[in-house]
Amino acid sequence: MKWKALAALVVVCIGLSGCGLAAAPCRIASAGLKIVPVVGHVAAAPTDACAEVIDP
Repeated sequence: MKWKALAALVVVCIGLSGCGLAAAPCRIASAGLKIVPVVGHVAAAPTDACAEVIDP
């Protein structure tokens, strides 16, 4: 039974590697911050970097 769980975990990890789904929270936060006038793009820089690291 342990092997089946491990195999399922490996399949899920391979499926999510490089996937935009994993970077979605960073991209959503970035979009929300960019709405703020004047400082929005500066404040969103860290979340943009986060999304680029997860999904280049």
